[in-house]
Amino acid sequence: MLKKIGRHPLVMKLVGNAMAYYLLFVRKTSKFTLDPPNFYEDHIGNVPYVVSMWHGQHFMTPFARPDDWDVRVMISRSADGEMQSICASKLGLGIIRAAGAQRANQINKRGGMRGFIEALRALKEGGNVAMTADVPKGPARKAGKGIVQLAKHSGRPLLPIAIATSRHHDLDSWDKASINLPFSHIALCFGEPIPVPSDASDEQLEEIRQLLETRMNETTDKAYAIAKSGK
Repeated sequence: MLKKIGRHPLVMKLVGNAMAYYLLFVRKTSKFTLDPPNFYEDHIGNVPYVVSMWHGQHFMTPFARPDDWDVRVMISRSADGEMQSICASKLGLGIIRAAGAQRANQINKRGGMRGFIEALRALKEGGNVAMTADVPKGPARKAGKGIVQLAKHSGRPLLPIAIATSRHHDLDSWDKASINLPFSHIALCFGEPIPVPSDASDEQLEEIRQLLETRMNETTDKAYAIAKSGK
């Protein structure tokens, strides 16, 4: 009964809106640091990007979007994904409902192929596409192949990003989800973009996948270091 109530559209809308207002509260009560500080000015001519995030570290990423950037985020079709979609839409992001999978027989069920095509269309239209690099349900912080394939077929570079707060509560979940707390120092960090050649071989794609994973972890570590330093 409780599970059924929790999946009611009205309940999910209320929860999604509450999430958005909570994240806005965290943002408005916190100091904000961008690294590199001139990233947007230096890269305005290079958009769109395939923006890469880690699962569980992504809740504050709507605040990485400048007002004049079109950003569309890929979110699963699950009930949790529905609430996150409502939240992300409230915070100004476009939505692509799909998710990756570890096994081929799950891709269609999760809308992976349709989402891939929609993401390609969005990038062709000039919109940035943001998605988590690691695939549910784990292992956490291990980049999957899907995001690299999207960069290859779209011709757009991968952009590693991470956002962290000095005050947070970490959950005991597969993705090591971090609940950001108000009155924090927020650090938003960008890694060096990674180009993916359209003719890249399977071996080259694997090297790029590993490079993305390394840069994602470096960028995440840097974001937490900056947030906790208070500088």
